[in-house]
Amino acid sequence: MPKAWSEKDERQYEHVKTSERQRGRSVARAKEIAARTVNKQRRHEGRTPNKTTQGTGNPNRRLADRSVRELRNRASQLEIDGRSKMTKEELVKAIARHG
Repeated sequence: MPKAWSEKDERQYEHVKTSERQRGRSVARAKEIAARTVNKQRRHEGRTPNKTTQGTGNPNRRLADRSVRELRNRASQLEIDGRSKMTKEELVKAIARHG
């Protein structure tokens, strides 16, 4: 059990792992699904940061100087379609066009 997990998290992990095994998943896959489920729940409850989806970068920095992750987050806020498949250059152009 990871240090940050509570006893409730551990029970949820075991329950999901058992359910996935009953559905025919391999032990490794069942463990992966169970851990992802618990961690997603922890993020949803605000007990752990979701580092991969936070932040749009410093608004005082040029778009070209921001990371692709920051640009995708900004494109998400602007509801730009197709952002997940765009390159950094395409994201910069789309965000600049959108305003």
